[in-house]
Amino acid sequence: MVLYFTSNVVNPAALIYMGKDKFENEDLIKHGWPEDVWFHVDKLSSAHVYLRLPKGQTWDNISQPLLDDLAQLCKANSIEGNKKNNISIIYTPWSNLLKRGDMATGQVSFKNQKSVKRVHVEARENAIVNRLNKTKREEDPDLAFQRMERDKEEARVKKNEMRKIMAEERKVAEQHRIAKDNKDYGKMFEKVRKENSNAPVKVSEDIFGDDNDEYEDYDANHTKGRFDDDFSDLL
Repeated sequence: MVLYFTSNVVNPAALIYMGKDKFENEDLIKHGWPEDVWFHVDKLSSAHVYLRLPKGQTWDNISQPLLDDLAQLCKANSIEGNKKNNISIIYTPWSNLLKRGDMATGQVSFKNQKSVKRVHVEARENAIVNRLNKTKREEDPDLAFQRMERDKEEARVKKNEMRKIMAEERKVAEQHRIAKDNKDYGKMFEKVRKENSNAPVKVSEDIFGDDNDEYEDYDANHTKGRFDDDFSDLL
């Protein structure tokens, strides 16, 4: 069985969970989520308490009231730690947990000690523990299936995001292609315009050619005949 708690000191409320015994702790270690943060009493036996972060939040900016809730829950679920004052609670991302085959059931270490933080607990605060216990519920989830569904949903979201990115890239590429085609066409048009404006004008020989001579001969002959007629009466 897995024990679930809800902390209302943040909005939205935080999901906290822990295994009921060391064997269930093994399953939690194996099937944890990348969004999970692991809490444990330092150097003492205690429950493995997990915080499931909402999307977008990181483990290094958990609010102090929520840290206090998690620390008190860890202390209350440690036989020895619950009796002591001034203890430390360590916490780290689930992804930093290290589980080797030679370790005892429920035992873990860390891949990177620098990714482990501590929160000091001076004494047990019953008000916090009682408030959290009122939200406790027991479930028997299929942790492997839940993790698989979580990964499938993440893959689906990433795939959709990639499709949007590719569609936008295609749109931008098409816009660039059109702009380039328009630019190339404009250059070609300007080149043709310049070539036409610089080309010499070819004058047709018909303008000043033999055909005009016929009109000149006609005018001369016609004029001569007209003047001859006009002066004939004076003679």
